[in-house]
Amino acid sequence: MSKITIGMATCGRAAGGEDVYQAFEDEIKKHNLTIELGSTACIGMCSQEVIAEIEIDGWTRLTYGNITDESVPNIIEKTINNGEIIKKHVLFQYPPENATITIYQGVPFTNEYSVIKDQVKIVLRNCGNIDPFRISDYLDNDGYKAIKIILKMKPEEVIEEIGKSGIRGRGGAGFPTAKKWTFCRNVQSDIKYVICNADEGDPGAFMDRSILEGDPHSVLEGMIIAGYSIGATEGFIYCRAEYPLALKTLDKALSDARENFFLGENILDSGFSFDISIREGAGAFVCGEETALIASLEDQRGMPRPKPPFPPIKGLFQKPTVVNNVETLANLPRIIIDSPEAYASIGTPQSKGTKVFALAGKVKYTGLVEVPMGMSLRKVIFEIGGGGIKNRRIKAAQLGGPSGGCIPESMFDIPIDYESINKTGAIMGSGGMVVMDETSCMVDIAKFFLNFTAEESCGKCTPCRVGTKVMLEILERICDGNGKIEDLDTLERLSETIIDAALCGLGKTAPNPVLTTIKYFRHEYEAHILEKRCPAHVCPALLKFRVIPELCIKCGLCARSCESNAIVWEKGKVAFIDKEKCIQCRICIGVCPSRAIE
Repeated sequence: MSKITIGMATCGRAAGGEDVYQAFEDEIKKHNLTIELGSTACIGMCSQEVIAEIEIDGWTRLTYGNITDESVPNIIEKTINNGEIIKKHVLFQYPPENATITIYQGVPFTNEYSVIKDQVKIVLRNCGNIDPFRISDYLDNDGYKAIKIILKMKPEEVIEEIGKSGIRGRGGAGFPTAKKWTFCRNVQSDIKYVICNADEGDPGAFMDRSILEGDPHSVLEGMIIAGYSIGATEGFIYCRAEYPLALKTLDKALSDARENFFLGENILDSGFSFDISIREGAGAFVCGEETALIASLEDQRGMPRPKPPFPPIKGLFQKPTVVNNVETLANLPRIIIDSPEAYASIGTPQSKGTKVFALAGKVKYTGLVEVPMGMSLRKVIFEIGGGGIKNRRIKAAQLGGPSGGCIPESMFDIPIDYESINKTGAIMGSGGMVVMDETSCMVDIAKFFLNFTAEESCGKCTPCRVGTKVMLEILERICDGNGKIEDLDTLERLSETIIDAALCGLGKTAPNPVLTTIKYFRHEYEAHILEKRCPAHVCPALLKFRVIPELCIKCGLCARSCESNAIVWEKGKVAFIDKEKCIQCRICIGVCPSRAIE
C-alpha cells in the first residue's frame, strides 16, 4: 500500500504540520485514494519543514520539504495521481539509480542536499522513521532486543561491555559512562536510582527534545539497561515542562512498555524489577546540573550541592544514583545489539561514537545532525549545514551554549572531540552549535549569554550571583559606548575568580563566552571602546544612520516606513535622517530599493 508520512514533531507542527496532515486527509478522502496516512517525528532537517515522506507502491519513495496545506492538492494531483516528481519540493528520492540505501545513510536527490550523506545515525536512527506513539514500530526496528540480551548477562558483564564501547556522557562533562556505573554498582545500598536528565536548557539546543519526541522507547530501554547494571529498581525522567509533546510521547511510551512487560515487576520473567516515572521541571537552567536536579526531585529548591560526595555514592534521597542524559541513554541499546567494538570503531581514540548537534544560527540548513566524533567543525558547518546565508561570511560558532565558548572560523578545521574543543576555550557541552556571521556582534553575543547565566544563577554562591552581574554591567557599558580599555583586564580577572570559586558547573563555565570572545575577537571590543563603533552594526547606541545622496532615488519609501518620523522627505528630493528622532530600528534599510541608507 502507498503511504504518506508527515513530520509532526515540534518543528513540524510549528511550521504548519497539523494543517498539512489535515489537508492530506481531506484530499485522500476526496479522491477516494487507497493511501495510508501516518505521522512521524523530526528527521533533522528542521529548516525544510513541513516534511512529508511519500512511498508509492511499486514506484518510488520521496521526501518532500517546504510543504504547506496549499501545496497538498498539487502533490496529490501530480505526484500521487500522475507520477510526477515536483522538484521544488523534493529533498530525497529513494532509491536513486545504481545506489544502495542503508539505515544510516540517505543519498541526496540533488547535490544541494548533501546534508545527510556524511552523517552516521545511531541516536537518531529511528527519529523520522517510526511513529513514536506506536511501540510496534519500535519493536520492528530491534526495539527492546538489548533488554533480552542483558537479562542473560551478569550486571558486571553489562558494565564491562559499555566500558569497551568507550562511550562518555553526552550531557557536557564527557565522563566515562561505565566508570560512573561502576562507582554506583560497588556501593552497598538497599535502594538505588537511575535518573534521565532531560532538562535541556541551553538557548538554541533541542537535541534531547527531538529524541524524546521521535524515539522515546530507546531512552526507556537505555534506562532499563542502566538500572539492571547498577542494581536499581526505580528510575525518574526529569523533563522540563516546556516540552509538552515530549512529555506526551514519553507518557504513552511508558504505558506501552508496561503493557508489554518491559517495565514493572519481574520484567520478562527474569526476576528483575524496574519502573520509571516522569517528573516535570519548572524550567530552571541550573537544574541541568545533576545535584540541583536531584534537589528539585526531592521537592527542594533546585540548588547545587558541594561535591564530593558525588551522586553515584550519595544522590537522590541520599541513595546511590546514576544520572545520565537523554543522548547517552539512547546510545546504549545499539551498543548492546551491535557490539561495543562496532561502536568504538566510530570516532577518535579518546572520543568514541557519534555526537548529536542542534545546528542553529546564521547557517543555511538548520536542524539536527549526528556526526562521527572527529569530523571537523568546518565540514559540519559548511557541508552538512550548507554554509552561510545570503553569501555572508561566517566568522564564529558557539559550542556548548551559555557554558561554552566562541570558536573563530580560522579554527574550524579542528576535529570535534572533547579534548580538541576544550583546548579552544569552548566545551562540547550537550550539543548546541550556534553559527554566527559578519552581522553578529561578538560583544553582544557575549552579553547575551552572560545575561542568560546571570538570570539563571540560583544565587547560592557569591562568585556566580554577584560576579556574573558585575561582568554583565561591564559588557552593557561597552555595548553602550561607555567602556574603558581597562574593562577588558577586569573582565578577565573576574572570569578567573568566578571559575575558581563558583560552586557548580554553571558558575565555573559562565565566563567562557566572554573569555573566548576577548581572546579571538579582541579587535571588536577595542572598536566599541576606542572608536565608539560596532563593526557588525548591531549595538544600537553606537549606530548612526545616514542617506547616501548619490544612491537615493527620492522614492520616499523610507519616510513612509519610519514609525518614529525620523526621516524628512519631500517629493523629488533626497531623504534626510534626523538623528535625534532615529531609534535605530533598521526598517528604512530593509525597504530602501537602492541601498542608499548606511
